[in-house]
Amino acid sequence: MNPKEQILAAAAAIVDNFGHHRTAEYFAGFAADATFVFYTHTARLNSRAEYEALWASWESDDGFHVHGCRSRDQHVQLMGESAAVFTHYVESDIEFGSETSTIRERETIVFEHRNGSWLAVHEHLSPEAAG
Repeated sequence: MNPKEQILAAAAAIVDNFGHHRTAEYFAGFAADATFVFYTHTARLNSRAEYEALWASWESDDGFHVHGCRSRDQHVQLMGESAAVFTHYVESDIEFGSETSTIRERETIVFEHRNGSWLAVHEHLSPEAAG
């Protein structure tokens, strides 16, 4: 596979694992030092461990569960041989407190080539514009 195909595969694995609520596999797609910016959360998360702790609190406090996730309009921008920006639109079926809703967002994931594989090092979500 060429680098763009590898990045698309890495991103597809993140989306699939998220969509099936496979927590360990989902987080394995991110580097330990990855950062996260979510419009639904007030602070930047400065590590995968911070995000994992937030996820666990959503599960225990809010009944959080992912029931599905779909990606469309994927785009990869290579930045040399070791970095890439992946953007797409994502639609997720999310349960909070026994109520499930579909959320439509735009997402950017920055990947870095580390030890022979592409790992996500930053994720940023924003709501999809109505249109």
